[in-house]
Amino acid sequence: MSGRAFRTTVAAVVSDVDGTLVRSDKSLTERTVASVVKLGDAGIAFAIVSSRPPRGLKMLIERLGITTFVAGFNGGLIARPDLSIVARHLIAPLVAAEAIAAIEGAGADTWVFAGQDWCIRHPSGPHVDLEKRTVGFDPVIVSDFSSLVCAAAKIVAVSDDAALLAHLQNDLRNVLDADANVSRSQAYYLDITHQRANKGDALLELSRLMKVSPSHVAVLGDGENDVPLFAQSGLSIAMGNAAPGVAQAADFITGTNDADGAAAALDWFVLGGRREAMRGRAMAS
Repeated sequence: MSGRAFRTTVAAVVSDVDGTLVRSDKSLTERTVASVVKLGDAGIAFAIVSSRPPRGLKMLIERLGITTFVAGFNGGLIARPDLSIVARHLIAPLVAAEAIAAIEGAGADTWVFAGQDWCIRHPSGPHVDLEKRTVGFDPVIVSDFSSLVCAAAKIVAVSDDAALLAHLQNDLRNVLDADANVSRSQAYYLDITHQRANKGDALLELSRLMKVSPSHVAVLGDGENDVPLFAQSGLSIAMGNAAPGVAQAADFITGTNDADGAAAALDWFVLGGRREAMRGRAMAS
């Protein structure tokens, strides 16, 4: 199938984090750091958007020398590099309460991110240790979430039961309708955020803050929640580890996150300007 001709100038890059910029062990490679530095040298702005809280992006901000903005909670909070907030979209309290009740009724674990805190009820629950390593701080243990519904930026249903999460995702989308965004950030995480806290709207807001047209922004991602990011960009690149449906939504495909696919994409498509290939063509690393 013939692809579009991507002759537009890339003025900025916005990248997802987990499954994209970092490896499966959450490490950031020297090759990726070097590619981001080269973007700056070429006058191309760089920002990140993630389902993580802004506080959980601190290491990346420092290591990559980010000087623009970071969008946490899929755009629920947008912050400067010093983590001061420039835009926030919190879940409506009644919507938050309804989502928590549905998650607990389905038998999944519930996490609530509010303010600077990550709050959980079960410290030995699934993926708690992984999340600690990912965000770089410990959770706050609470007995219930009733005091947090007025400040929730993201609620997560956590389970290794894929069928349970798929069913819960469908139910929450039907019940919450236009009052929240419900999407998978990982196979075992189902994220509930404000309806404007999605990566498509986040890209529009980041573009406005960086004073760059979205049509001149290249984006990278690997997950279901990155598809809206692809849709709003001028150039979209899916990671080699993306699911087939996600990859099909992108203009190009790079290598996997464990094989420095993000760095390869930046070097090849953005800095190298090689954007005349067939749509969806995989690139060499």
